[in-house]
Amino acid sequence: MPGPDPHDDTSRDYEQFEKELLAQDRDATGVDTADIDDTTAQRLVSDLVDADIVTPVPEDQVLVHEPSGTTFDSTTQLAVFHRGWTAGRDADGEGE
Repeated sequence: MPGPDPHDDTSRDYEQFEKELLAQDRDATGVDTADIDDTTAQRLVSDLVDADIVTPVPEDQVLVHEPSGTTFDSTTQLAVFHRGWTAGRDADGEGE
């Protein structure tokens, strides 16, 4: 009994497709947040406050990231979180 026709074999196409999807996932999760210094973080958080994405709670000395409900006591942590959160949403196709 002859084996499957090698011209009908699409497994290589599927493997290539999977490799491309994995590369896209790596790109999406590889968001660079190391370039956020204190000045950049302050500017980003100020913009987020102006856009009603972040709410400062002065009596508790925290900042609340409204879309996620996460609370931060550091502008740098909030800025890094927001960049990652935004990249994750964009990768899921939920952006704007």
